[in-house]
Amino acid sequence: MRSAAVLVLSLCITVSIAGQTTRPAPRPAPRRAAPAAVAAGETIAITNARVLPVSGPAIERGTVVIQAGKIAAVGAAVQVPAGARVVDATGKIVTPGWIESATQIGIVEIQGGAEGTDDQSTTDKELSAAFDVVDGFNGESAVIPVTRVEGITRAVVFPAVAGHVLIGKGAMFDLSGAQVPAAVVKAPVAMFAALGEAGAAAEGGSRASAILRLREALQDAIDFDRNGPAWLSAQRRPYSRGRLDLEALRPVVRGEVPLAVSANRSSDLLAAMRLADQFHLKLILMGAVEGWRVATELASRKVPVVIKPLTDIPSFDALGATLENAARLSRAGVTLVLSSFDTYNARNLRQEAGNAIAYGMDRDAALRAVTLEPARAWGVGARLGSLETGKDADVVIWSGDPFELTTRAEHVFIGGREMSMDTRQKQLFEKYRTIP
Repeated sequence: MRSAAVLVLSLCITVSIAGQTTRPAPRPAPRRAAPAAVAAGETIAITNARVLPVSGPAIERGTVVIQAGKIAAVGAAVQVPAGARVVDATGKIVTPGWIESATQIGIVEIQGGAEGTDDQSTTDKELSAAFDVVDGFNGESAVIPVTRVEGITRAVVFPAVAGHVLIGKGAMFDLSGAQVPAAVVKAPVAMFAALGEAGAAAEGGSRASAILRLREALQDAIDFDRNGPAWLSAQRRPYSRGRLDLEALRPVVRGEVPLAVSANRSSDLLAAMRLADQFHLKLILMGAVEGWRVATELASRKVPVVIKPLTDIPSFDALGATLENAARLSRAGVTLVLSSFDTYNARNLRQEAGNAIAYGMDRDAALRAVTLEPARAWGVGARLGSLETGKDADVVIWSGDPFELTTRAEHVFIGGREMSMDTRQKQLFEKYRTIP
């Protein structure tokens, strides 16, 4: 009883003291980071850097000149233009901006709630291929600054796999903070589809039914492309999909836009390649956890493959998962692209690539796999992916080896504009650095 009395007395004293404490006024909410800090028209010379142009050998004590949003010169003996702002990068490494190739950045803000997601169509199956991420993209998403301060300047945004074998049109955006249409780099970059377990679940529970449904849609799209006016006047048979889907599939069956198929099991990858051969499609494979098992076929067909290097937990969809997938595919000569397959942590692309190197991938090949190879795979290689004269000035100055986690991106340029390095996370850190 004495112990209980002491406890009650202590609680009363604590409450009394707490009630007399003066509480600080609430702090204002963090400000949204400004999308850019420097105008695109400024001439900038990055000097004394170790330049990794990707398209050629490393340049020691090199200079990169940016003018009018483009790369004006790259080399070891480049003259600095009069009036240029000089950024001394002694001891630093300069690379092209990195490209994230599989994300929902800008179309998903808060996962798990309809109010924060614009990444999929839940309508009937007659309207899924026409789904377009461009119409839902938000350039002011708080996820974008967090991603670009890690040296990622462009991103391929694609619809989420949900309930359809054809899931819609993806696009590449810059991560400057601009809105549509200024943020759009290329749209569409591909029509996205799902095979494997996800495709089977969407189409009756069988991989065979998923392939059958996809084949039917492609056949209908070919017939619609050839006989569209007759179909519109009810002189052709009914199609399995609506007009908007058929119109969206038209450039795919014409070979103008790639079909990007999500699949992991080696048998599913082979099935996707057979389908592409049958319809003469441009094919990109997404996921490809067991890609190393069919590396010879992938290399001979020159099929770009987008993988997440850190996938190593086996599943029924990918019993052959291994951290050596990237290295084995690269050594086989496969056109390889590395991706985080993440939205909130797309910034971890450096960790993904670094681990691919740790498990045997060549360092230069890993850098190409996050810069030039994705640019080529998504059809923007003439503009992006390497430090070459005339290309868009997406440039990153790193404090050290970009594949080391302790390295920072000190300066990030997108289209010649230096980006703010502020983020919501940094603002929150400063807000709560000292707790009263």
